Amino acid sequence: MEAALLLAGACYSRQMRIGIDARLLHYTKAGISQYTRRLLEGLAQLDVREEVIVLRSRKSRPSSLPLTHFRSVPMFTPPHGRFEQIGLRLEMPGLGLDLLHSPDFIPPFHRQFKSVVTVHDLAFLLYPHLLTRESAHYYGQIDQAVRSADHIIAVSESTRRDAIRLLGVAEDRVTVIHEAVNPIFRRLEDQAAVGNVRTRYGLPGTYVLSVGTIEPRKNLPTLFRAIRRLVDQHAGDVALAVVGAWGWLYDEAVQVFEGLGLSDIVHFLGHVPEDDLVALYNGASVFAYPSYYEGFGLPVLEAMACGTPVVASETSSVPEVVGDAGLLVSPQDDEAIAVALWRVLSDASLRETLVQRGLQRVRAYTVPSMAQRTLDLYRAVLRL
Repeated sequence: MEAALLLAGACYSRQMRIGIDARLLHYTKAGISQYTRRLLEGLAQLDVREEVIVLRSRKSRPSSLPLTHFRSVPMFTPPHGRFEQIGLRLEMPGLGLDLLHSPDFIPPFHRQFKSVVTVHDLAFLLYPHLLTRESAHYYGQIDQAVRSADHIIAVSESTRRDAIRLLGVAEDRVTVIHEAVNPIFRRLEDQAAVGNVRTRYGLPGTYVLSVGTIEPRKNLPTLFRAIRRLVDQHAGDVALAVVGAWGWLYDEAVQVFEGLGLSDIVHFLGHVPEDDLVALYNGASVFAYPSYYEGFGLPVLEAMACGTPVVASETSSVPEVVGDAGLLVSPQDDEAIAVALWRVLSDASLRETLVQRGLQRVRAYTVPSMAQRTLDLYRAVLRL
């Protein structure tokens, strides 16, 4: 179907107007926001003959977005609100859009234009007990969103399969376009600067890094048990650095942390500036990502781009992204995670092999490639 879509979009007679919903950029810096920012940056570097209108929060400044020659329009309706779809419908008519891309999958009701939505993951269907009531209500709208969309972007083959299986989406209505890693994530030559950042955050010379919002799906309790095993049985001088904001339903993680006596081993760094995060990846001896489920798993790519070896889950999309550039383990097996971490820490040859494979693998996940494939899809959908 993808080839047919691209053929159908080969030409059209007048300038089309494409809207991209970027309101989320003002409210969060997490995964979907990063995806949207990378897409805008990539599109801005392409020869786009269509008029692109970026829908931004009225609370954000145009200068905060990578707009270049795109026009932005302030929107009063915030994302994730109870009446989001109704509010959007009231604000959209004057824009004269031919197509709207909703990176967070929620398009407005009763639209008069084509719709493309991005589905990042379906964890809320597979693990409903890991959601708050508010989140469950919001994500419960996905059935209607995918039914009403003209086409769906899935960020991985795993998410595409889940959409077909769990939502009944026809195979020819969903196309995989992988996410892209931010070019800022790279190997740093200035090791003194890396050491300064490590010292500023109170980390020792050897530490395991974990990145992600602290919520049940990220599986921190199992990682904590693995770190306890690692310290007690293998490497007594290693620490764990946890980067990410406190999210929701994290009581179990706190209980396990306290019960295992990890206060001198685990460092909660919260949200850190992007430049510091690059240095933290570079300084880490190994990156741990034992998530139960990921639609894509962007931090894995960030780690590999920084030359950090990866130990990650063998579930959902993670093996698709990691390939042979990391060690894959069961997210439920803290002993297996501890052993994998120790293998990377203690085996210099294995470590270097994983580093080189990771650096090679990230070359397939570039911003220009993601943006071009997305633009091609817009053009194809406009001709349907």
